[in-house]
Amino acid sequence: MTSAHFTLSAFGDEITDDLAAQLDILAAEGVHSLELRGAWGRNVLEFDANDLRRARELLDSRGFAVSAIGSPIGKSPIDGAPDFEPGRLDRAAAAADALGTRLIRVFSFYVPAGQANAHREAVMHRMGALARRAAELGVTLVHENERGIYGDTAERCLDILQTVGSPALRAAFDPANFVQCGVRPMAEAWPLLADYVIHVHIKDAVFADGSVRPAGQGDGAVPELLAALRERGYQGYLTLEPHLQIAGPSGGFSGAEGMRAAIRALRALLNEPA
Repeated sequence: MTSAHFTLSAFGDEITDDLAAQLDILAAEGVHSLELRGAWGRNVLEFDANDLRRARELLDSRGFAVSAIGSPIGKSPIDGAPDFEPGRLDRAAAAADALGTRLIRVFSFYVPAGQANAHREAVMHRMGALARRAAELGVTLVHENERGIYGDTAERCLDILQTVGSPALRAAFDPANFVQCGVRPMAEAWPLLADYVIHVHIKDAVFADGSVRPAGQGDGAVPELLAALRERGYQGYLTLEPHLQIAGPSGGFSGAEGMRAAIRALRALLNEPA
């Protein structure tokens, strides 16, 4: 089996809104990849051609790769306008082309509490359409499990992946988000989803109140996740999304010190020098 290789990345907008400062702080911690969600007061899907060119120049000048486009696609109501998310996907793919990645993070639509089954058919229709368009555009969607969307539990994440059945739709595994949904990440989610996981977000959380912690300091079983990834020969990103100060539906914030703490906690679990 191929030995595992982990590449650290991070949501830089959890540090500051200024992209250059994001990169400087990450580089100082030995992280040279970025999951681009936003900068300069705008979400990445709002970047125009000049913004994308400016971002690429900054990334190249500091030797950074982009792990994925951290889009909000699918963080919208299931009964919203049917052409809204496909239009955003085209913009995300343009950003991916400009910034040198083929991965786009997505979600599976907000559904009313307790009504997931009633909206299943609509979710599958929309996720299938996004996957077909992604295949046409030559990008891969990575679905992140998240509280409040259809794909919050492991069973519903698997339902999406199996029903859509497209290589253009795979899983981004987030242990903290599973904890916040009352799901044990390694005991309940990993056995169902491991074959689909091509991207990993690193944050931890506690079952008691859902509050977020650095890796290894909550109930997310992050050490066990890293061991399982090693066993499978995972070749990909571990993207830090710490949410240590603010954790909200549109993103999170950790500040420079919070991001440093999150990076160092993960390195300690990896037995890497700080």
